[in-house]
Amino acid sequence: LLKVGILKTGHPPISAIDAFGTYPEMFMRLLGPEAYDWRTYDVDGGEMPASPEDCAAYIVTGSAAGVYETDPWIGALLDFLRAARGRTKLVGVCFGHQAMAQAFGGTVIKSPKGWGIGAHDYEVVGQAPWMDQPASAIRLPASHQDQVVELPPGAEVIVSSAFTPMAGLAWRDHSAISIQPHPEFDPAYATALIEARRGKVYADDQADRAVASFAGPDDRERVGRWIGTFLRG
Repeated sequence: LLKVGILKTGHPPISAIDAFGTYPEMFMRLLGPEAYDWRTYDVDGGEMPASPEDCAAYIVTGSAAGVYETDPWIGALLDFLRAARGRTKLVGVCFGHQAMAQAFGGTVIKSPKGWGIGAHDYEVVGQAPWMDQPASAIRLPASHQDQVVELPPGAEVIVSSAFTPMAGLAWRDHSAISIQPHPEFDPAYATALIEARRGKVYADDQADRAVASFAGPDDRERVGRWIGTFLRG
């Protein structure tokens, strides 16, 4: 089995973990609990792989942190990503997407557009071999305020929306891919996350619209297949 390390950089609200699991568990469900030899690293707790070669690939999870913050673990993660690029495959989601962009020479900011929550529609603007089921558009749960605003050298935009122009990146050397929305978020969990933040982070009307947006189908399964194909390719 391919050994895949999950670099855990955050956690769901404590009240939601019993029902929905941790972020590493969400990725294991998305990609198949038995499909890989999984290893989780508690990165936001100070644990890092000893070497990039410890695993054949790494997935960087979401987090409430910002990649521009000064917590020591964030600097350690960015250093690890720079060391790992080209030596192992890298996948970033949400904070992971931003961390890879920041580590590899892009720019991430707290966006003046504010929070993007709910199911968002994205245009697929670039095709790659790991997109084994090509699509012109995808719909996925989003939950972010930060955005990549400057493209890292060697990367190209593959997924985009008006709200998040750099929503998905692929590196031309085939070393890394990243995406801003959350294929690992079950809509029920995304709803629970919104409800946990209602009135504190999001106004009621924004929360209501976001929750209602999960009523239709989405492309989590398709994007999960894309990630799996990239990991094994």
